[in-house]
Amino acid sequence: MADSDSGEKTEEPTAKKLSDARKKGQIARSKELGTMFVLVGSASALLMTGESLVAALSTMMKRLFSLSREETMDIHALYQVVSDSVASVAAPLLWMFFIIMLAAFIGNTLLGGMSFSWGAMAPKFSKLSPLAGFKRMFGVQAMVEFVKSLLKFFVVFIVAYLLLSGLFDQILGLSLESIPNNFGHAVDMLLWMFMALTFSLIIIAVVDAPYQSWNHNRQLKMTKQEIKDEMKNSEGNPQTKGRIRQKQYEMSQRRMMQEVPNADVVVTNPTHYSVALKYDADQGGAPVVVAKGIDEMAMHIRTIAKEHGVEIVQSPALARSLYYTAEIDQDIPEELFAAVAQILAFLFQLKAHRKGKGRRPQALAKNLPIPEEFRY
Repeated sequence: MADSDSGEKTEEPTAKKLSDARKKGQIARSKELGTMFVLVGSASALLMTGESLVAALSTMMKRLFSLSREETMDIHALYQVVSDSVASVAAPLLWMFFIIMLAAFIGNTLLGGMSFSWGAMAPKFSKLSPLAGFKRMFGVQAMVEFVKSLLKFFVVFIVAYLLLSGLFDQILGLSLESIPNNFGHAVDMLLWMFMALTFSLIIIAVVDAPYQSWNHNRQLKMTKQEIKDEMKNSEGNPQTKGRIRQKQYEMSQRRMMQEVPNADVVVTNPTHYSVALKYDADQGGAPVVVAKGIDEMAMHIRTIAKEHGVEIVQSPALARSLYYTAEIDQDIPEELFAAVAQILAFLFQLKAHRKGKGRRPQALAKNLPIPEEFRY
């Protein structure tokens, strides 16, 4: 009991808790993973489009530095030259930007997926508190970020040192190469060194992404009382649900009682069970149960039936069978057709006799044809 009320967040977050947090913009995110994808995407884009971009820039520079006198004096011709020059570099630049944007999108949605929340964009005045800022500066999260920064520095430093050591002879040899071949060679080496340095950040991302996912889950953990409260709110308070069910039951009983005056007969126990039946001879089909009840409800049905002149027939076995096997507003079971038919026939003859159109019917048989499996 003490553990239950301790308030410690030991329980995994529920699906509703995760969903609510996501709506507020609280999802697992790794800045290192996004940065790594952007840098690797940039390096890949430069390697894939660098040659065509350099060629386009070279063509543009040659064209702009070889303008004729007529072109410089004609504003329309000058606009055309500038337009053609920009168009020549547009394609490689667009491809490069597309690759970088795609890498940024993948890197920032790979962990946590896509999420758009107005709540995340709303200003939080609590962040303006000096005390809260002091806690962020010297808290656990700040220490984790500091350790990550040191790790990034050492990883990049070691990879850069290894690259420079391995390429040292080639770097010195650039001075012996002819121009412009040495420039192309230098750019090529720089691009591959940039690619190697960015790939070194994979080490940081591999460590940071699982940590961010674990930390996000830890922050959303719940106490046992919070889980109980959530279940109560989602499923409804038992007392409230009980009152609702009681109201629904009372409404259904009132509707049921309103149908008793329209019944043709009420079959009774005669003290514990009452079942009101309605049969539409013009429509055909089977008799329908319009009301049923036991004890006080059964007595109430009989009272309403007497007030409205509905015939009441005592048949204990049939009343119990109808009560347990037939539902309200549903046809009676086929197995009870014969027994109910005898009662209806008796009533029709009795009504005809009262109108002077026939002789008095014989008393209703005490042992109506009720199958054994329908006897209760």
